[in-house]
Amino acid sequence: MDTEYKIVCLAGGVGGAKLAEGLARIVPPEQLSIIVNTGDDFQHAGLYISPDLDTVMYTLGGVANTETGWGRAGETWNMLETLSTVNGPAWFKLGDKDLATHLTRTYIMSVGGTLSQVTRHFRAAFKFKPALIPMSDDPVPTNIETKKGDILPFQEWFVRKSWKPVVKNVLLPEDGRLSPTAAQALQNADIVLIAPSNPFVSIDPILNMYPARAMVEDLPRAVVAVSPIIGGEAVKGPLGKMMADWGMEVSATAVANHYGDLIDGFVYDSSDEMPFTADMPAHATNTLMQSSENRVSVAQEVLEFAISLIKR
Repeated sequence: MDTEYKIVCLAGGVGGAKLAEGLARIVPPEQLSIIVNTGDDFQHAGLYISPDLDTVMYTLGGVANTETGWGRAGETWNMLETLSTVNGPAWFKLGDKDLATHLTRTYIMSVGGTLSQVTRHFRAAFKFKPALIPMSDDPVPTNIETKKGDILPFQEWFVRKSWKPVVKNVLLPEDGRLSPTAAQALQNADIVLIAPSNPFVSIDPILNMYPARAMVEDLPRAVVAVSPIIGGEAVKGPLGKMMADWGMEVSATAVANHYGDLIDGFVYDSSDEMPFTADMPAHATNTLMQSSENRVSVAQEVLEFAISLIKR
Protein backbone atom coordinates (compact mmCIF):
# COMPACT_ATOMS: atom_id res chain seq x y z
CA MET A 1 0.00 0.00 0.00
CA ASP A 2 1.53 3.29 -1.06
CA THR A 3 1.27 5.85 1.71
CA GLU A 4 2.86 9.18 2.36
CA TYR A 5 2.06 8.88 6.05
CA LYS A 6 4.44 7.85 8.81
CA ILE A 7 2.79 5.15 10.88
CA VAL A 8 3.50 4.23 14.50
CA CYS A 9 1.91 1.10 15.98
CA LEU A 10 1.77 0.71 19.78
CA ALA A 11 1.87 -3.00 20.48
CA GLY A 12 2.20 -5.74 23.06
CA GLY A 13 1.77 -9.49 22.99
CA VAL A 14 0.07 -11.64 20.37
CA GLY A 15 -2.57 -9.10 19.29
CA GLY A 16 0.10 -6.49 18.77
CA ALA A 17 2.30 -8.91 16.85
CA LYS A 18 -0.53 -9.84 14.48
CA LEU A 19 -1.38 -6.26 13.58
CA ALA A 20 2.33 -5.42 13.27
CA GLU A 21 2.77 -8.30 10.81
CA GLY A 22 -0.19 -7.11 8.73
CA LEU A 23 1.13 -3.55 8.65
CA ALA A 24 4.64 -4.73 7.76
CA ARG A 25 3.23 -6.43 4.66
CA ILE A 26 1.51 -3.32 3.31
CA VAL A 27 3.44 -0.28 4.59
CA PRO A 28 6.89 0.64 3.23
CA PRO A 29 9.34 -0.19 6.03
CA GLU A 30 10.74 3.34 6.18
CA GLN A 31 7.20 4.57 6.98
CA LEU A 32 6.47 2.11 9.81
CA SER A 33 7.67 2.04 13.44
CA ILE A 34 6.42 -0.42 16.04
CA ILE A 35 6.79 0.65 19.67
CA VAL A 36 6.51 -2.33 22.00
CA ASN A 37 5.68 -2.67 25.68
CA THR A 38 8.65 -3.58 27.88
CA GLY A 39 6.85 -3.46 31.23
CA ASP A 40 6.81 -7.28 31.11
CA ASP A 41 10.62 -7.47 30.95
CA PHE A 42 12.40 -9.17 33.82
CA GLN A 43 15.55 -10.98 34.90
CA HIS A 44 15.25 -14.76 35.03
CA ALA A 45 18.09 -17.17 35.80
CA GLY A 46 20.48 -14.29 35.19
CA LEU A 47 19.07 -13.53 31.74
CA TYR A 48 17.29 -10.41 30.51
CA ILE A 49 13.91 -11.55 29.14
CA SER A 50 11.75 -9.26 26.99
CA PRO A 51 8.58 -11.24 26.22
CA ASP A 52 6.54 -8.73 24.19
CA LEU A 53 9.51 -7.57 22.12
CA ASP A 54 10.34 -11.19 21.35
CA THR A 55 6.77 -12.08 20.36
CA VAL A 56 6.63 -9.20 17.88
CA MET A 57 10.19 -9.82 16.71
CA TYR A 58 9.67 -13.54 16.07
CA THR A 59 6.42 -12.79 14.26
CA LEU A 60 7.99 -10.20 11.96
CA GLY A 61 10.94 -12.54 11.41
CA GLY A 62 8.68 -15.44 10.40
CA VAL A 63 9.89 -17.75 13.19
CA ALA A 64 7.08 -17.41 15.76
CA ASN A 65 5.41 -20.41 17.34
CA THR A 66 1.84 -19.92 16.14
CA GLU A 67 0.50 -22.72 18.35
CA THR A 68 1.58 -21.25 21.68
CA GLY A 69 1.52 -17.56 20.71
CA TRP A 70 4.97 -17.13 22.26
CA GLY A 71 8.46 -18.48 21.62
CA ARG A 72 9.90 -19.91 18.42
CA ALA A 73 8.62 -22.45 15.93
CA GLY A 74 10.23 -25.89 15.97
CA GLU A 75 11.39 -25.39 19.54
CA THR A 76 13.12 -28.02 21.66
CA TRP A 77 13.28 -28.10 25.46
CA ASN A 78 16.51 -29.85 26.44
CA MET A 79 17.78 -27.03 28.63
CA LEU A 80 14.45 -26.63 30.44
CA GLU A 81 14.17 -30.36 31.10
CA THR A 82 17.71 -30.41 32.46
CA LEU A 83 17.03 -27.31 34.54
CA SER A 84 14.11 -29.11 36.17
CA THR A 85 16.30 -32.08 37.12
CA VAL A 86 18.60 -29.80 39.12
CA ASN A 87 15.68 -27.95 40.74
CA GLY A 88 16.43 -24.76 38.82
CA PRO A 89 13.92 -21.96 38.07
CA ALA A 90 11.94 -23.85 35.41
CA TRP A 91 8.57 -22.14 35.91
CA PHE A 92 9.23 -19.76 33.02
CA LYS A 93 9.56 -21.80 29.84
CA LEU A 94 12.69 -21.02 27.87
CA GLY A 95 13.17 -23.14 24.76
CA ASP A 96 16.59 -23.93 23.35
CA LYS A 97 16.22 -21.62 20.34
CA ASP A 98 14.63 -18.91 22.44
CA LEU A 99 17.51 -19.17 24.90
CA ALA A 100 19.92 -17.97 22.23
CA THR A 101 17.97 -14.70 22.01
CA HIS A 102 18.13 -14.10 25.75
CA LEU A 103 21.81 -14.99 25.99
CA THR A 104 22.63 -12.57 23.17
CA ARG A 105 20.52 -9.77 24.64
CA THR A 106 22.02 -10.24 28.09
CA TYR A 107 25.56 -10.28 26.73
CA ILE A 108 25.17 -7.12 24.61
CA MET A 109 23.58 -5.24 27.50
CA SER A 110 26.27 -6.46 29.91
CA VAL A 111 28.93 -4.73 27.80
CA GLY A 112 27.03 -1.44 27.64
CA GLY A 113 24.49 -1.87 24.86
CA THR A 114 21.00 -0.43 25.29
CA LEU A 115 17.79 -2.37 24.75
CA SER A 116 17.20 -0.31 21.60
CA GLN A 117 20.63 -1.29 20.26
CA VAL A 118 20.00 -4.95 21.04
CA THR A 119 16.65 -4.79 19.25
CA ARG A 120 18.27 -3.28 16.15
CA HIS A 121 20.80 -6.13 16.27
CA PHE A 122 17.96 -8.67 16.22
CA ARG A 123 16.18 -6.77 13.45
CA ALA A 124 19.20 -7.50 11.24
CA ALA A 125 19.54 -11.08 12.50
CA PHE A 126 15.88 -11.96 11.85
CA LYS A 127 15.82 -10.03 8.58
CA PHE A 128 12.73 -7.87 8.97
CA LYS A 129 12.65 -4.26 7.86
CA PRO A 130 10.26 -2.09 9.93
CA ALA A 131 11.71 -0.32 12.96
CA LEU A 132 11.00 -2.32 16.13
CA ILE A 133 11.44 -0.09 19.17
CA PRO A 134 11.30 -0.79 22.91
CA MET A 135 9.18 1.76 24.75
CA SER A 136 12.09 2.47 27.12
CA ASP A 137 15.77 1.66 27.45
CA ASP A 138 15.44 1.63 31.25
CA PRO A 139 13.92 -1.00 33.55
CA VAL A 140 10.25 0.05 33.84
CA PRO A 141 8.53 -2.95 35.42
CA THR A 142 4.78 -3.42 35.58
CA ASN A 143 3.62 -4.81 38.92
CA ILE A 144 0.28 -6.29 39.90
CA GLU A 145 -1.43 -5.45 43.17
CA THR A 146 -3.81 -8.28 44.05
CA LYS A 147 -7.05 -8.07 46.00
CA LYS A 148 -5.21 -9.80 48.86
CA GLY A 149 -2.72 -6.93 48.99
CA ASP A 150 0.26 -8.73 47.44
CA ILE A 151 2.50 -6.84 45.00
CA LEU A 152 3.65 -9.24 42.30
CA PRO A 153 6.06 -8.65 39.40
CA PHE A 154 4.07 -9.05 36.21
CA GLN A 155 5.55 -12.40 35.12
CA GLU A 156 5.11 -13.84 38.61
CA TRP A 157 1.39 -13.05 38.36
CA PHE A 158 0.98 -13.83 34.65
CA VAL A 159 3.05 -17.01 34.24
CA ARG A 160 3.97 -18.45 37.64
CA LYS A 161 0.50 -17.93 39.11
CA SER A 162 -1.32 -18.31 35.76
CA TRP A 163 -3.01 -14.89 36.26
CA LYS A 164 -5.32 -16.40 38.87
CA PRO A 165 -4.89 -13.85 41.69
CA VAL A 166 -7.60 -11.21 41.39
CA VAL A 167 -6.13 -7.88 40.28
CA LYS A 168 -6.82 -4.79 42.36
CA ASN A 169 -4.49 -2.42 40.51
CA VAL A 170 -1.89 -2.40 37.76
CA LEU A 171 1.10 -0.51 39.17
CA LEU A 172 3.24 1.39 36.66
CA PRO A 173 6.52 3.19 37.42
CA GLU A 174 6.28 6.91 38.13
CA ASP A 175 9.55 7.89 36.48
CA GLY A 176 9.59 5.89 33.25
CA ARG A 177 10.77 7.65 30.10
CA LEU A 178 10.40 6.82 26.44
CA SER A 179 13.49 5.55 24.69
CA PRO A 180 14.96 8.26 22.44
CA THR A 181 14.09 6.19 19.35
CA ALA A 182 10.48 5.80 20.47
CA ALA A 183 10.19 9.53 21.18
CA GLN A 184 11.56 10.33 17.72
CA ALA A 185 9.10 7.95 16.07
CA LEU A 186 6.15 9.60 17.84
CA GLN A 187 7.52 13.04 17.03
CA ASN A 188 7.38 12.19 13.32
CA ALA A 189 4.13 10.17 13.33
CA ASP A 190 1.19 11.13 11.15
CA ILE A 191 -0.89 8.17 12.33
CA VAL A 192 -0.73 6.22 15.59
CA LEU A 193 -2.44 2.83 15.63
CA ILE A 194 -3.10 1.16 18.97
CA ALA A 195 -3.02 -2.60 18.44
CA PRO A 196 -5.64 -5.00 19.88
CA SER A 197 -3.45 -5.62 22.92
CA ASN A 198 -4.49 -5.59 26.56
CA PRO A 199 -5.10 -1.87 27.27
CA PHE A 200 -4.12 -2.15 30.94
CA VAL A 201 -0.90 -4.19 30.87
CA SER A 202 0.34 -3.72 27.28
CA ILE A 203 -0.74 -0.28 26.05
CA ASP A 204 -1.04 1.78 29.25
CA PRO A 205 2.60 0.99 30.16
CA ILE A 206 3.69 2.56 26.84
CA LEU A 207 1.49 5.62 27.34
CA ASN A 208 2.85 5.91 30.89
CA MET A 209 6.38 6.53 29.59
CA TYR A 210 7.01 10.28 29.72
CA PRO A 211 6.06 12.06 27.47
CA ALA A 212 4.25 9.40 25.41
CA ARG A 213 0.64 10.21 26.31
CA ALA A 214 1.07 13.93 25.63
CA MET A 215 2.79 13.19 22.32
CA VAL A 216 0.01 10.82 21.21
CA GLU A 217 -2.61 13.39 22.23
CA ASP A 218 -0.97 16.32 20.45
CA LEU A 219 1.15 15.29 17.48
CA PRO A 220 -0.38 12.67 15.14
CA ARG A 221 -3.03 13.64 12.62
CA ALA A 222 -5.08 10.56 13.56
CA VAL A 223 -5.03 8.05 16.44
CA VAL A 224 -7.01 4.83 16.00
CA ALA A 225 -7.37 1.96 18.47
CA VAL A 226 -8.35 -1.61 17.58
CA SER A 227 -10.55 -3.49 20.04
CA PRO A 228 -9.09 -6.63 21.67
CA ILE A 229 -12.66 -7.78 22.45
CA ILE A 230 -14.47 -10.06 19.99
CA GLY A 231 -18.01 -11.22 20.61
CA GLY A 232 -17.94 -9.87 24.15
CA GLU A 233 -14.81 -11.86 25.07
CA ALA A 234 -11.07 -11.28 25.10
CA VAL A 235 -9.37 -13.26 22.35
CA LYS A 236 -6.45 -14.35 24.53
CA GLY A 237 -5.01 -13.77 27.97
CA PRO A 238 -6.31 -12.15 31.15
CA LEU A 239 -8.09 -9.06 29.78
CA GLY A 240 -11.63 -10.40 30.12
CA LYS A 241 -11.00 -11.67 33.64
CA MET A 242 -9.43 -8.35 34.68
CA MET A 243 -12.36 -6.34 33.36
CA ALA A 244 -14.88 -8.64 35.05
CA ASP A 245 -12.93 -8.54 38.33
CA TRP A 246 -13.10 -4.74 38.23
CA GLY A 247 -16.83 -4.75 37.54
CA MET A 248 -16.34 -3.50 34.00
CA GLU A 249 -18.45 -4.69 31.11
CA VAL A 250 -16.33 -6.93 28.87
CA SER A 251 -17.11 -5.04 25.69
CA ALA A 252 -15.68 -2.98 22.88
CA THR A 253 -17.48 0.03 24.35
CA ALA A 254 -15.57 -0.32 27.63
CA VAL A 255 -12.25 -0.43 25.76
CA ALA A 256 -13.15 2.62 23.65
CA ASN A 257 -14.20 4.50 26.78
CA HIS A 258 -10.92 3.57 28.46
CA TYR A 259 -8.96 5.28 25.70
CA GLY A 260 -11.44 8.16 25.62
CA ASP A 261 -10.24 11.45 24.14
CA LEU A 262 -6.82 9.98 23.38
CA ILE A 263 -8.19 8.39 20.20
CA ASP A 264 -9.91 9.84 17.14
CA GLY A 265 -11.45 6.59 15.93
CA PHE A 266 -12.09 3.02 16.99
CA VAL A 267 -12.12 -0.28 15.08
CA TYR A 268 -14.23 -3.09 16.54
CA ASP A 269 -15.26 -6.58 15.54
CA SER A 270 -18.39 -7.05 13.46
CA SER A 271 -19.76 -9.50 16.04
CA ASP A 272 -19.95 -6.74 18.67
CA GLU A 273 -22.35 -3.84 18.99
CA MET A 274 -21.18 -0.45 17.78
CA PRO A 275 -19.41 1.24 20.70
CA PHE A 276 -21.63 3.85 22.32
CA THR A 277 -19.07 6.62 22.67
CA ALA A 278 -20.02 10.20 22.06
CA ASP A 279 -19.35 11.29 18.50
CA MET A 280 -16.40 8.93 18.01
CA PRO A 281 -16.04 7.57 14.47
CA ALA A 282 -16.02 3.77 14.50
CA HIS A 283 -15.45 1.05 11.91
CA ALA A 284 -16.53 -2.61 12.10
CA THR A 285 -14.65 -5.51 10.52
CA ASN A 286 -13.52 -9.07 11.24
CA THR A 287 -10.63 -8.41 13.64
CA LEU A 288 -9.65 -11.99 14.60
CA MET A 289 -6.55 -12.18 12.34
CA GLN A 290 -6.16 -15.96 12.35
CA SER A 291 -4.14 -16.10 9.10
CA SER A 292 -1.56 -13.92 7.38
CA GLU A 293 -4.24 -12.93 4.88
CA ASN A 294 -6.55 -11.85 7.74
CA ARG A 295 -3.76 -9.80 9.27
CA VAL A 296 -3.13 -7.98 6.01
CA SER A 297 -6.83 -7.28 5.43
CA VAL A 298 -7.33 -5.97 8.98
CA ALA A 299 -4.22 -3.80 8.75
CA GLN A 300 -5.45 -2.44 5.41
CA GLU A 301 -8.88 -1.57 6.80
CA VAL A 302 -7.50 -0.02 9.99
CA LEU A 303 -5.04 2.10 8.04
CA GLU A 304 -7.60 3.18 5.45
CA PHE A 305 -9.97 4.13 8.26
CA ALA A 306 -7.25 6.23 9.91
CA ILE A 307 -6.46 7.96 6.61
CA SER A 308 -10.16 8.68 6.09
CA LEU A 309 -10.19 10.53 9.43
CA ILE A 310 -7.34 12.72 8.23
CA LYS A 311 -9.16 13.54 5.02
CA ARG A 312 -12.49 14.47 6.62
